[in-house]
Amino acid sequence: MRRIMAVFADFIRETDKIMLGLCIFASCYGCIAVFSATHYMESYRPVVVQIICMAAGIAAAAVISAFDYERFIKRWYAAAVVGVIPVILTFFIGFAPEGTDDKAWLDLGFTTFQPAELLKICFIITFSAHLSYIKPNINKLKYLLPVCLHGAFPVVLIHLQGDDGTALVFAVMVLFMMWAAGVSWKYFLLAFCAAALSSPIVYFFVMNDDQRARIQNIFDIDADIMGVGFQQWRGRMALANGGLYGQGFLKGDLTQAGLVPEGHNDFIFVSIGEEFGMLGCLAVILLLMAICLRCIRVAKICNKESGKLICVGMFSMIFAQLVINIGMCVSVLPVIGVTLPFFSAGGTSLACLFLGVGLALSVYKHRNSRTIYLHD
Repeated sequence: MRRIMAVFADFIRETDKIMLGLCIFASCYGCIAVFSATHYMESYRPVVVQIICMAAGIAAAAVISAFDYERFIKRWYAAAVVGVIPVILTFFIGFAPEGTDDKAWLDLGFTTFQPAELLKICFIITFSAHLSYIKPNINKLKYLLPVCLHGAFPVVLIHLQGDDGTALVFAVMVLFMMWAAGVSWKYFLLAFCAAALSSPIVYFFVMNDDQRARIQNIFDIDADIMGVGFQQWRGRMALANGGLYGQGFLKGDLTQAGLVPEGHNDFIFVSIGEEFGMLGCLAVILLLMAICLRCIRVAKICNKESGKLICVGMFSMIFAQLVINIGMCVSVLPVIGVTLPFFSAGGTSLACLFLGVGLALSVYKHRNSRTIYLHD
């Protein structure tokens, strides 16, 4: 016991207490929100799973942070296997929970597991390793093209799985990490022009009718409130009910009646808004932005390129999900099934988030070591 206490004391002394505290506080707030949003179900399972995964995630983060993150970078191939194989399994034995169309989960019997969440963390490791390895030559095409293929792989894989929301998050992560690694702005301008020119083709020939309808709904939000716009219409009603201070814990009219679709998951922000008001929503945004800024701060003080990129990867993942999720909830972006980090119900998402937090804490702990670049 004395040895365990000594290890725990070392962890607290050396870790980034600000980042860890923010993540724990956000998770606790999330557990309260999930409890309230699922109270009408008369089942404690969602919040119990959330609490268990939060505790397991914090423990895993502590363990991961005890190791030098360069160990994970050097074993990038193991991270690739761990991240990709479970996703590939979903194409053969995938499971679609009630209310979803995508077979993006694996049924483990006692619970379900969403491999794409683990792939995000594994991708941060492999992409950071790749970018840091070629850093001095990153703007040479023979090095940049393989990086682009590496970045496109999870985007295409998750798109084929049917989860375009997560595919979009991966795309944002790729762009931020490549920018942080020093890819020339000229390549980004070229990519932007290519995306703009190809967008009509994607809209008319790649997207299905439902996806196009969701985009159209953003420009006329009251056109189909009983159809494709129903979820966002209910979300706007709930947010309006909340006002500045909210209707109170366990007192949201729509939330407690179960009338907010996915009110404990993708639309947890709406449930928070109805019961805790605009101030509760502002607290969510400030917490997540503080975590994002802390990731950037750790990236700035780290001397190793791979460590910087890990933190940028974590920042971009959380920031992308924050913007997309809240954009969905306030009807400025189409509904594409992206969860709110640390808040939405989902044990896989929360546990994997803390795996990423553990990597960021490891970067903080080993921030003063130096990088040796590999040249031609």
